[in-house]
Amino acid sequence: MRDVAIVAFAQSAHRRRTDELSEVDLLMPVLHEVLGATGLKANQIGFTCSGSADYLAGRAFSFTMALDGVGAHPPISESHVEMDGAWALYEAWVKIQTGEADTALVYSYGKSSPGRVRDVLTRQLDPYYLAPLWPDSVALAALQAQALIDAGATDEPALAEVAARNRTAAADNPHAQLTGDVPAGDYLVRPLRTGDCPPIGDGAAAVILAAGDTARELCERPAWIRGIDHRIEAHGLGVRDLTDSPSARLAARHAGAFERPVDTAELHAPFTSQEVVLRKALGLGDEVRVNPSGGALAANPVMAAGLIRLGEAAARIHRGESDRALAHATSGPCLQQNLVAVLEGESAHV
Repeated sequence: MRDVAIVAFAQSAHRRRTDELSEVDLLMPVLHEVLGATGLKANQIGFTCSGSADYLAGRAFSFTMALDGVGAHPPISESHVEMDGAWALYEAWVKIQTGEADTALVYSYGKSSPGRVRDVLTRQLDPYYLAPLWPDSVALAALQAQALIDAGATDEPALAEVAARNRTAAADNPHAQLTGDVPAGDYLVRPLRTGDCPPIGDGAAAVILAAGDTARELCERPAWIRGIDHRIEAHGLGVRDLTDSPSARLAARHAGAFERPVDTAELHAPFTSQEVVLRKALGLGDEVRVNPSGGALAANPVMAAGLIRLGEAAARIHRGESDRALAHATSGPCLQQNLVAVLEGESAHV
């Protein structure tokens, strides 16, 4: 296995609406920033991979337009996943492991503001039994939250505390959309109030991966990917225990998360109830700093929020604020798909 690290991370300021910006306009400053952090030019990148969703854009192959922000001439080695950018990072990591590239640019973006994202996400559901019922993403998250309450794993005041902690932490994050004292608000779907749910907004993110000595040349303290894995739950919600996440636990085990304690965790938990599930599945105690960036409750650009969790964890290692961090990304209803990576600073390398 090759040693691969995240050597740079950049993200946009996340906003409720960016009507004046196209996807390319949203991406270009982020791409310039992440490349500038390493001194690399686009034509020096060995592999480029992106994550986005045509359903958000409302047109087929929308990701090809975003390539204008990268610059596709001279020709580049490029790929795309119809997933959160965290899965694009996984593909890039595999590409570097094969030896076909030493560096990779990974980016993702999402504009949720043009449509009704709660309805758009129903297209992820089973097309025969669930999708025709149009249960939106908040209603499904509410089922999970109620299952946790019924099982005695949490209650509404505890969920409100999760929201308050995340958004208080986000006060130090200049890119966050919601920060500080956000009211619990009215019920959207019981037992979830507006404060338990993520903001709707637009945003983009990018990271650069590099292998071995190349990573050390590009970054003073690389965030080494010591392990990364992703797993999936059954598609049918009726055959799952919504109070647990076996796939997140399995991904964490294969990524080596349980071999030694982590000091920081960036969890992709768009709803407060999902943080309760993930803390249990990943064995995170009170000694672990969870979502010091504010997490997805502070900014949740669909298709970029998972990559941002990896980038935020890496950035803390770059700054010397963490030695061993866990980063998590999810996709699908009620934590259906989960990716876990373990990142370490140079001093923590064994």
